[in-house]
Amino acid sequence: MSAPSSTSAPRLLDQVRAAIRLRHYSSKTEEACISWIKRFILFHGKRHPREMGEAEVTAFLSDLAVARGSSASTQNQALSAVLFLYSAVLGRQLPWMNTIVRAQRPVRLPVVLSRSEVSAVLARLHGPVWIMASLMYGAGLRLQECVELRVKDLNFDRRELVVRDGKGGKDRVTMLPDRLRRPLEDHLRVMKAQHADDLAAGCGGVALPGDLRSKYPNAPFEWPWQWVFRATRHYVDAVSGEKRRHHLHESVVQRAVKEAARVAGIARPATCHTLRHSFATHLLESGYDIRTIQELLGHRDVSTTMIYTHVLNQGGRGVRSPLDQGGHGGRE
Repeated sequence: MSAPSSTSAPRLLDQVRAAIRLRHYSSKTEEACISWIKRFILFHGKRHPREMGEAEVTAFLSDLAVARGSSASTQNQALSAVLFLYSAVLGRQLPWMNTIVRAQRPVRLPVVLSRSEVSAVLARLHGPVWIMASLMYGAGLRLQECVELRVKDLNFDRRELVVRDGKGGKDRVTMLPDRLRRPLEDHLRVMKAQHADDLAAGCGGVALPGDLRSKYPNAPFEWPWQWVFRATRHYVDAVSGEKRRHHLHESVVQRAVKEAARVAGIARPATCHTLRHSFATHLLESGYDIRTIQELLGHRDVSTTMIYTHVLNQGGRGVRSPLDQGGHGGRE
C-alpha cells in the first residue's frame, strides 16, 4: 500500500472555507455555513456528502422543523449552507436542488418605539455605547454595520457616513447626525491617542477585509483603517500571530440597550434593531419619501421598506373606531 501523497486534496471543510473566501463572504457567513455543514454530516453519522442526496437533505431539514421546532429563518440558513456545499464545493448541480421548497418566514410587524421612548432609552446610556445606539437610531444602522465602522467611513464635512459591505455585500451612504458630531470628534481624539500607544507597543494593527492586506501592507496600522469603536482588550490573530485590537463586541451594545429599555420601563422587546425600525418609522412620520428611506436603510426592494407604512397606520389602517366618534351613551 503506497503512502498518501503530500499533494492530496484538502479536507472538505477547508474546501468550503476556500470557496466562501473566494466569494468574499463575511466571516459570520463563513462561521454559520461551516457550522451547518458539520451538523448535516454529524446528523447522518459522518457520512461523506458525496454519498448523500435529496433524501438526506430533506431528512435533515425535517428534523430541524419537526423534532427541534426551528424557525423558518433557521431552516433556510441550514438549507443555504448545504446547497452551497453541493453546488460550490462538490460541483454537483442536482435536479432536486431546484425543487426544494424553502420555509416561509412569517410576516411580522417590527417593534417601534415612540420618540419619547427612544429618548428615554438613550438617556440611560453613556460613552461609546450611547454614541452607537444614537447612530443606530439617528442614521438607521444595523448593529453589525455600527460596530464595523472605520475612521475613514466618517465624513464630518459632508455630514455623512459610508456603510461598507452591508447586508447583501452593498455599500451605501447615510446621514451623520449633527448632534453626534462633537461627541464623535471627542471620542475619536481619545481613540487616536490610544492607537498611538498601541503602535508604540507594537500592537496597533487591525484586520482588513478581503486581500487588502497584500495590496496595502501598511494599511492595518494607519489611522483611517482603525475601528471607530475599539475593543478594550487586544487579541492574537490565529493566522498572522499579530497582536491586534478588534472592534467592540456586539453583545456589549445589545446588553446595554436591553438594560436601558428595561430601566426606562418599556414593556415591549426593545433591541438594537428596534432603534433602526424607529428611525425608518419616524422619518415616514416626518413626511420623507419611501424611496429615500429605502436608500438610507439599504433595502434591495422597496417592499421591504413598505412594512413601516403598516406600523405608521395606527390601529386598523388609521381608521377611527365608530366608538370614538361620539354620540354613544353609557360609561364604564
